Amino acid sequence: MKTISPFARPLYVFLKPVGAHCNLACDYCYYLEKSRLYPQTQRQMLSEELLEQFIRTYIQSQTMEQVLFTWHGGEPLLRPLSFYRQAVRLQQKYGRGRQIDNVIQTNGTLLTDEWCEFLHENQWLVGVSIDGPQHLHDPYRHTSTGRPSWEQVMKGIRLLQKHRVEWNAMAVVHRQNAEKPQEFYHFFKEIGCQYLQVTPLVERVVRQPEGSRLAHLKDEDATVADFTVTPEQWGRFLCEIFDEWVRHDVGQFYLTLFDCTLANWMGVPPGLCAYSKECGHAGVMEFNGDVYSCDHFVFPPYRLGNIRQQTLVEMLYGERQQAFSRLKHTSLPRQCRECEWEFACHGECPRNRFMRDAYGQPGLHYLCEGYRRYYAHVAPYMDYMKNELLNDRAPARIMDYLKKHPDGLC
Repeated sequence: MKTISPFARPLYVFLKPVGAHCNLACDYCYYLEKSRLYPQTQRQMLSEELLEQFIRTYIQSQTMEQVLFTWHGGEPLLRPLSFYRQAVRLQQKYGRGRQIDNVIQTNGTLLTDEWCEFLHENQWLVGVSIDGPQHLHDPYRHTSTGRPSWEQVMKGIRLLQKHRVEWNAMAVVHRQNAEKPQEFYHFFKEIGCQYLQVTPLVERVVRQPEGSRLAHLKDEDATVADFTVTPEQWGRFLCEIFDEWVRHDVGQFYLTLFDCTLANWMGVPPGLCAYSKECGHAGVMEFNGDVYSCDHFVFPPYRLGNIRQQTLVEMLYGERQQAFSRLKHTSLPRQCRECEWEFACHGECPRNRFMRDAYGQPGLHYLCEGYRRYYAHVAPYMDYMKNELLNDRAPARIMDYLKKHPDGLC
């Protein structure tokens, strides 16, 4: 298999120790139905043998001293603590002095004192999925029997805080909470969140006789799901929370999207693949060793192979994955290529590019108009913060400027 130099960029893999299994059944979850990829396997759990093989080969595939493990789901806390204690032992065994970091993404409902003691002791970073205050979170995030989850999530967050575990929040912006940007923003500040990643909810549905399923990019007969945020909502939501952030919270409360915007303004790689020129930086390994191009492209055409037959380097630096990565930029339609904000947006995630542009070309992002409104709105503020950084000054100085000039920049 043709490969390129693994020194080009770090190798990242999201590991799915329980596959798509989860104790919740959120209406908009794109991963729950992935269990259907393996109908012959009832117990979709990563074996200890495959865990050891992954940890060994993952560490051996790295070219840097720091190695980052990302535990994802489904709900990874469905595996017992003994599984993760074994993972730490294996990391120490094969790490040979390297710095090993771990990030685990959870819905927060299964956290206990014992879990939090382990997470603190081993310095794991925890990402908690929560969509805002209770009346904005519970409509879509519930159990399979419809029971709400917010109170259990908040209990988990309080346990993380009690045990001094470092945590971030990951919020999905849907049709309901997009209407309450100020309430949404202040909620996260009030619960002590310091790092927040917001992801716009865009899903389409294919209706079939046996029931509906979430669509993938090539489904042409799909319709936008009712809970999807509209382009107008998304643009207004971002502008409103940005106005609050830029006046009061720069350098104190971190929103990943704003950080990515400033990074692209500076001409440096952003922290999220959605806003990068190319994607494919992080693959996914399912419970059985199958490796896919991306967490949002766990479909048969994007299966790169299996860790039992191929190395991670072959799969994630091979020509198929490189072609997948390049396609993010090369498939942009004419409207994107002519857009003044292309350098900041890069067309966002390809999974949501199912619209036609002004020239009739396919590949325009569903939320394009919302993003255009956002970038036009933040441009003078990004210019100001960029200038501060170029002159070795803190971008947070913009808050002092805006106190003296409350009408803002234009």
